This record gives sequence, C-alpha cells and structure tokens, in this order.
Amino acid sequence: MYKILTKKILNPTVTLMEVDAPMIAKKAEPGQFIILRVDAEGERIPLTIADFDREKGTITIIFQIVGATTEKLNHLEEGEFIHDFVGPLGVPSHTDGLKKVAVVGGGVGCAIAYPIAKKLHKLGAEVHSIVGFRNKDLVILEDEFKAASDVMKLMTDDGSYGEKGLVTNALEQLIKDGNQYDEVIAIGPLIMMKFVCKLTKEYNIKTVVSMNPIMIDGTGMCGGCRLTVGGETKFACADGPDFDGHLVDFDEAMERGAMYKEFEGRKREEVCNLYKKEVK
Repeated sequence: MYKILTKKILNPTVTLMEVDAPMIAKKAEPGQFIILRVDAEGERIPLTIADFDREKGTITIIFQIVGATTEKLNHLEEGEFIHDFVGPLGVPSHTDGLKKVAVVGGGVGCAIAYPIAKKLHKLGAEVHSIVGFRNKDLVILEDEFKAASDVMKLMTDDGSYGEKGLVTNALEQLIKDGNQYDEVIAIGPLIMMKFVCKLTKEYNIKTVVSMNPIMIDGTGMCGGCRLTVGGETKFACADGPDFDGHLVDFDEAMERGAMYKEFEGRKREEVCNLYKKEVK
C-alpha cells in the first residue's frame, strides 16, 4: 500500500499526487513510468513519473481524468492509499552529452516533459521549452518550466494566455531565429508529436518522442503496447517509452489509441454514477 502525501488539482481534468514510494524514488530517472492499481480489483495503468525526491522518498504523478481508473484515483485523498505502485519501469530518457535542446510539451504531456527539462537544466544544457494548451484554464507547471528553462514559450490555441498558436509555430520560429538544437524532445498528444516530427525532419533535427500507448504488464510480455518504429515492432514498456520520432508510425499509433475510447468513456461514466458525479 502506498500513501498519498499530497494531492493538488492542477486544472479541472488534471491532478497531481505525491506518493510515498522510497524504493522507487531511489532509482527513478526522467522518462520512466510506474504502473498502479487503485484497489485489489482495479486495472493496471501506466503513469509517467513527473518528479521524484530521493531524500523524501516520494514519487510525483500527474494524471488526466479520462477513464474509470483515473476517475477512481482522483477520488482518493491525502492520507489514503494506492493498492499497487510498481516501478520504475521503462528506459530512462537520454540526456548525457546534450548541450542545447528544445523540449516541447502538449497538455498533460507537459508532466512527462518537465522532469526531462529539469534534468537537462541541472546538467548545464541550454533548455528551450515550448509548452502548449488549448486555453488558459488548462495550463499546468508554468512556474516549474520557467525555473528549468533558458527560454520558455507558452502557447494556447485560443490566445487566452501566452502566445496564440501551436507549439510547432513557436518551434519553427526558434529554428528560423538561428537556434541549432542537438535534439528536440516532444511529448504530448500523438497528433502534436506527429507534426513536430514532420517539422523537424525538414530541418534535419534529431527528435525523440515519448510513446505511451496501452500498457498492461509493463514488461513486454502482453504485447498491448506494441507500435511500429522504423518498420519494426517495438514495445513501449520495454524498448521505450522514448523513440526516434522520425521513425514512429504515428497513424497506426493513433488508430490503436482510439480503439477503446468509447469503452473508456462508458466505464468512467459508470464510476461517476457510483460517486453520483456528472462526467464533464
């Protein structure tokens, strides 16, 4: 059982939890993830490690409420317990030797991008962060990104905060301004990562993306997280979650990712009915 030490509502659909998990915190690195079960009968879901504190022995997770399990998780409060919390899993993000990097985050994907930007900044790399949201109400981790970035661009689709436009608009402008990046790291919705990669391919800039499809066992045994990279089948939980974005078959990944959307919404509605809460 893993105790929830802190719970913060970051926006209407995104929640942060700091969990007491000293053995995981001892070995965690940016880019890795955990798999949890809310209760003994619950499904296993992967969540990327948004932050960790080795001294306090804590792991921070940030999740978007989209299905039954995240709805149940969001109903837990400080002082309550998560039944299973396994990790760290996955291959840590490569950060060594990078001198100048653009970190691009979209929506809740910013929770995955932030620890990478933080570590790169700590290692002395020049970090340019570009974060994008649909509107002002959905902005998360703004202060954290500012502290970890030499340059930060905050974009909103409707212009209600920061600059109006897409993350690709800001990234292309930074490239045209003469910034030469060793690498672009893009993390967010699949469609966002696809178009970031399409842009960077034009400029021949290495681009890494974080792929988090459906995961079940977290060891590569079940095959639920398979995707195609460079024409080969890879498993995000064991081979990733980071991959060369120019080699990922995003169209296939998006098709697979949408397979359970209707089921996911229906199961969340059932959970909400148990709590007598309207689905927003």
